Amino acid sequence: MSYTHDIVEKNIGLMAVLTLLVVSVGGLVQIVPLFFIDETTQPVEGLKPYTPLQLTGRDIYIREGCVQCHSQMIRPFRAETERYGHYSVAGEFIYDYPFLWGSKRTGPDLARVGGRYSDEWHRVHLINPRDVVPESVMPSYPWLADTAIDDSTIERKLKALRLLGVPYTDEDIAGAKAQLQGKTELDAVIVYLQNLGLLVK
Repeated sequence: MSYTHDIVEKNIGLMAVLTLLVVSVGGLVQIVPLFFIDETTQPVEGLKPYTPLQLTGRDIYIREGCVQCHSQMIRPFRAETERYGHYSVAGEFIYDYPFLWGSKRTGPDLARVGGRYSDEWHRVHLINPRDVVPESVMPSYPWLADTAIDDSTIERKLKALRLLGVPYTDEDIAGAKAQLQGKTELDAVIVYLQNLGLLVK
């Protein structure tokens, strides 16, 4: 046994191949079963695709870098579930492309922020966070309230997401622009935030 071990240790190419083999097998053993478990492949009960307004709000949330400071994944630890609510489950994110789990928490996790505050609270908070949280280090986003939504790409987005498996209908796509009429970017972000985490109690 030690003779074989010496051969492997002295041959860097062989060691690299064997290491790759072990890591590959270990990875497959951990990942492949997840594709056959309903909890990781099926949406949670009641999950619906984002509406055009929610999807636009999500895009603005990404554009403004909110995900850099706010995670959207509660880990199954008591310290996290007592503060933020039920731990995140894979079925909540079936229609998320890309997912926004994140790992940095300069600000609180937002996975269960939906319904926690009023629309008006979010409006004030996004325009000037320190008006509601004096110690906040979050930037202000006043321009969102004055910027009309650009609806020129919404139909293409829904079609692209449908190709990825999100169940948008032809009617959803045809009516998408109408849902964005007269709305500001701030309206869209608030609607997106108010939808987060409502299905898992």
